[in-house]
Amino acid sequence: MKVIVALWLVFSLAACGVWNNPYSAQDEGKPILYSAFTERPKHLDPVQAYSENEYEFLAQIYAPPLQYHYLKRPYQLIPLAASSMPVVHYLDKNQQPLPENAATEKIAYSVYEISIKPGMRYQPHPAFARGADEQLEYANLAATNLQSIHGLADFPHSGTRKVTAADYAYQIKRLAHPQLHTPILGVMSEYIVGLKDYAATLQQALKKNPNDFLDLARYPLQGVQVIDEHRYRIRVYGKYPQFSYWLAMPFFAPMPHEAVKFYAQAGMRERNLSLDWWPVGSGPYYLSENDPNQRMVLTRNPYYDSETYPAEGETGDAELLKDAGKPLPLIDKVVFSLEKETIPYWNKFLQGYYDASGISSDSFDQAVQVSVAGETMVSEEMKQQGIELSTAVATSTMYTGFNWLDPVVGGDSERSRKLRQAIAIAVDYEEFISIFANGRGISAQSPIPPGIFGYRDGKDGINSYVYDWVEGAPKRKSVAVAKRLLAEAGYPDGADAQTHQPLVINLDTTASGVGNKSRLDWLRKQFDKINVQLVVRSTDYNRFQDKVRKGDTQMFYFGWNADYPDPENFLFLLHSAQAKVSKGGENAANYHNPEYDQLFDQMKNMENSPARQLIIDRMLQILRRDSPWLWGYHPKNYVLQHGWLHNIKPNVMANNKLKYWRVDTVQREQLRRSWNQPVLWPLGLMTGSLLLFGFWMRYALRSRDVAAV
Repeated sequence: MKVIVALWLVFSLAACGVWNNPYSAQDEGKPILYSAFTERPKHLDPVQAYSENEYEFLAQIYAPPLQYHYLKRPYQLIPLAASSMPVVHYLDKNQQPLPENAATEKIAYSVYEISIKPGMRYQPHPAFARGADEQLEYANLAATNLQSIHGLADFPHSGTRKVTAADYAYQIKRLAHPQLHTPILGVMSEYIVGLKDYAATLQQALKKNPNDFLDLARYPLQGVQVIDEHRYRIRVYGKYPQFSYWLAMPFFAPMPHEAVKFYAQAGMRERNLSLDWWPVGSGPYYLSENDPNQRMVLTRNPYYDSETYPAEGETGDAELLKDAGKPLPLIDKVVFSLEKETIPYWNKFLQGYYDASGISSDSFDQAVQVSVAGETMVSEEMKQQGIELSTAVATSTMYTGFNWLDPVVGGDSERSRKLRQAIAIAVDYEEFISIFANGRGISAQSPIPPGIFGYRDGKDGINSYVYDWVEGAPKRKSVAVAKRLLAEAGYPDGADAQTHQPLVINLDTTASGVGNKSRLDWLRKQFDKINVQLVVRSTDYNRFQDKVRKGDTQMFYFGWNADYPDPENFLFLLHSAQAKVSKGGENAANYHNPEYDQLFDQMKNMENSPARQLIIDRMLQILRRDSPWLWGYHPKNYVLQHGWLHNIKPNVMANNKLKYWRVDTVQREQLRRSWNQPVLWPLGLMTGSLLLFGFWMRYALRSRDVAAV
C-alpha cells in the first residue's frame, strides 16, 4: 500500500511539473518579473546612493522631476513628476532679468522653476498612518514600543499623502546634512546658491545639539524657494544647462519629512528601520521585502497613477508601441533573488526562472555567435528557446592614464608626446576587447562614447595619431610607426639614446589575483612590441587612491560612466581646474593644456549646436595629439531576454526601465513546464526494482516457512 501511495505522489508531482520551481505556486500566472542581484545595495537613501546596483532599486521607487524618454534617441529629457519641463530664467549680478539669448558672461544666476503634477501620492508606509484624532500614529515612539517590531510589516497601520513641492525642497536640503555622506555635495555646492554655506550652518547646529533631531525646516536654503503646493524654484550660479540632467536623478526626488522623523526615533536604526534599508518614495514601486541574504521584492505602488506608456519613439519601434497609452507600471511585482555565482544564475535563466540575464565569459560561446560579417546574434540553442539579444554601447570609457606631472611620460614636450603616441599605437585595444571582453566593446577614439553629443562616427571621428582609415574602417597604425615615434622621442629600440638604459614604465593598479594576471601579462606583451619594459605595481584600493591623489604614478587604470549624456561630463575629466593633485578634482592624469582649458570653458555651458560641435572637434584634436590617456574602449552591454518579456529596448541612461516592461505570463508558464519536466524513468526503475525485491523477499520467506513445516 505504501508503495502505491509513493507512486501516486510521484506521478501527481509529475503532472504539476514544478519540482524545481523556486517560486511560490500561488504566484503562477501573475504579472511578476523575476530577476537577481549579486550583492546587497549599500545605500537606499537617495542622497547617499550613487552605485549602479543601488539605482537598480531606487530608480523604480523614487520619482524625480525629470527622466529620459524610454524610446527616443539620442537621449532626451522629459517630465516625470514635473508637469512640464522646467522654465529657466536668467538674472544678472543685480538680480535683474536677462533675455533668453543673453551672453553667458552676463548671466550671474539661472533660476529653474519646476511645477509638479497634482495628485501624486506616496507609497503606503507607517510614517503616514494617522489615528482617529488625525495625528500621526507613530510619530512619538519610545524604544520600548519597538520590542515586537522587526520590519515595516509589523506596524499594524500605514497611510499615504500627496506629494508637494516642499518635499522636493526638503530633499535638496538633505544634500547638505552633516550626518549624510552625499557624493554630489561638492559639485552641487558650486552651483546651488547658498548650499555650501548651508552645509556649514547645519554642521554648527549639529555641534551645538548633537543628540537632537536636526530639523531642516528651521534652516532656510537661499537657493531653494517653495512657491506653492505644486511649484518651487532652484537658483544656480551662472549658466549651467547640465543642471537639468541632475533633476533626473534620485538625489532630487521628493522626501517626506514624516519619513525622516519616523526613522530618526530611538531604536529604529538598531532594527534596520532606516531610509537606507526601507526607502519611502512616490514612484511606481515600493520595496515590500528586503532580505539581502535571500531576496528583495518591489511591489506596485497602489497610488501611482500619473504616467502612461509612451506614444512615440524611433523608426522601427512599432512593436514597442503596442502598449502606448496604458497606465504604468505594466508589471505588478519584481522579485530579485540573491545569486552570488554566475553558473546557477545562468542555469536558472535557461530554465525560465529568470526573465532576463547578462552573459558571463563562461557562457558567452553558448549564448552568442558572431557572423563572418561581424554581426552578433544569439546561438542556435538560444534561438530554439525563443531567447533574444539586446545590445547597447555603454556611456562609459575605460582608459589608461599618463600622469602629466611625471618627468618621463608627462608634460607637453615633443619628446614625451611622441612617447605617449608610440605607446597608444602599440597597445592594441581591438585585441584586448576580442580576448578579454568577448568582443563586447568598441575601441575609443576619444573620451566621448557613442550616443553623446560631440561623438563623430566614421572617418571624421577617428584618432588619426593612432589609426588610419582603410576600406571604410579604422585600422591601427603599425608597430613600425610606433617604433619610429619612440626613436624620435629619444628611445631608439626602447633604450634612452643618451644613457643607453632601457626605458622602464610603471603601471599602478588594484588588479591582482589569477583573473587579472592574464590581462597584465597581455599588457606587458604590448609594451614588449616596442621593447619598452612595463612594471606592474599592484596595490590595495586605498593605497592606489592615495598614490593618484599625490601624483606618485606614471600610468594607471581608470574608467568613467556618464552621470548625464553631455560631452561636458567626459571632457571635464581633462580640464586643469579638475587636476587631482593641485585641485582634488577628477582629472587624475593632471593634464594641462591652456588652449584646451579655454575651449572647455567656452563649450561647457553651450546648448548643443553646430558651433558647439566645432569647438568639441578642436578639443578632441588637441587631446588626440597630446595623448594624456590611452583612450581604451567603450564597453558594450549584452542582455538576453526570454520571448515572453516585451517592450525591451536598451537605454543606458534610464535606470527606471522596469515600469515599461510586460510579461506574457501564459507563455512563460507553458515554456517553464515544458523545459522543466521531471525525468521519471529512474524513479520508475527504482520503484520497479523495489517491487520485484519485495515480491522475491515475500516468496523467499514463504518458502522458508513451508520448508520448516
